[in-house]
Amino acid sequence: MTTKPSELHRLHNFCAGPAAMPTQVLAKAQSEMLDWQGKGLSIMEMSHRSSDYVGVAEMAEQKLRSLMQIPDDYKVLFLQGGASLQFSAIPLNLLMGGTGDYLTTGAWSGKAFKEAKRYAELGLGQVNEVATSKDSNFTTVPDRADWQLTPDAAYFHYCANETIHGVQITEPPQVAVPLVADMSSCILSAPIDVSKFGMIYAGSQKNIGPAGLVIVIIHESLLDRASQWCPTLLNYKHMAEKGSMSNTPATYSWYLAGLVFDWLQEQGGVEAIAKVNHQKAERLYAAIDNSDFYQNPVVKDYRSIMNVPFTLADASLDKLFLQQAEEAGLLNLKGHRDVGGMRASIYNAVSLESVEALIEFMQQFEKNHA
Repeated sequence: MTTKPSELHRLHNFCAGPAAMPTQVLAKAQSEMLDWQGKGLSIMEMSHRSSDYVGVAEMAEQKLRSLMQIPDDYKVLFLQGGASLQFSAIPLNLLMGGTGDYLTTGAWSGKAFKEAKRYAELGLGQVNEVATSKDSNFTTVPDRADWQLTPDAAYFHYCANETIHGVQITEPPQVAVPLVADMSSCILSAPIDVSKFGMIYAGSQKNIGPAGLVIVIIHESLLDRASQWCPTLLNYKHMAEKGSMSNTPATYSWYLAGLVFDWLQEQGGVEAIAKVNHQKAERLYAAIDNSDFYQNPVVKDYRSIMNVPFTLADASLDKLFLQQAEEAGLLNLKGHRDVGGMRASIYNAVSLESVEALIEFMQQFEKNHA
């Protein structure tokens, strides 16, 4: 017997990734696990070359194009290796003997820059760190006036939302070269103008679905730049020509992504979910700011609406906080090891109810231990 979403007891999951998925999506996947569309087999057992699966894949792309209003002159690729593999694929595809500009505002943009430097050392081009907020412990974004941009750079790379440090750049940097953005932890959380970007990439395990998939949205003009040393499966032009199926793709993750896109459309689309996301973030930040017991270190103009790190006034209470939070059904609140403290990741599938439950717990914990 299939369990209805309303009958499921779901705890409050604040994991940074793999992250919470909509209950309705999980229930739909459960109902189709053994018999997809009356075919007598699971979709994970189906050939990716079959007309049935190709239809699922193509429909998922069309849904994403609709949700993000992706222009026709952009290719949408459903690839493997996570966003971290794109740290290598980007210089291999776009550097062309030129210079890649990198803005580092946290751990992930820092890793992307470090990886690109390896290819510069091999003679494929140069990389330039235009600015870094490392000295501020990645709690802000460097002032635009201090950026050391490269004239005619091959591309400019930045991370729109730093999952670990909770820093978000909501407006695309205005540069005169192709803009490449890591949106792994903020894609589909608010409307963006895709036409302002040369390339957007995002690992799936935050707002799209389970791990195993990375989506690349790239302008057609950037498809002919790959180095001769670029591996075939990392070559954007090749993968675009093969419909992201040069080899067997992450079929089940791709299928689940399509179900998440359906769910997001049912919520009213990206514009509607953005209103909920801002409401969740505003309430949680207000609870932190109105307390002497909790603190968020990020400069307010750059606070993430997806990942909210916070510390307790007395760090010796961290372990007890996490223990009692889990007992209250509030899961995965431990901060990243590089930052410490707590972190609540409040992606699209995390409800306002979950955020309110967290706030209520935080306030009670403060009363008991302040």
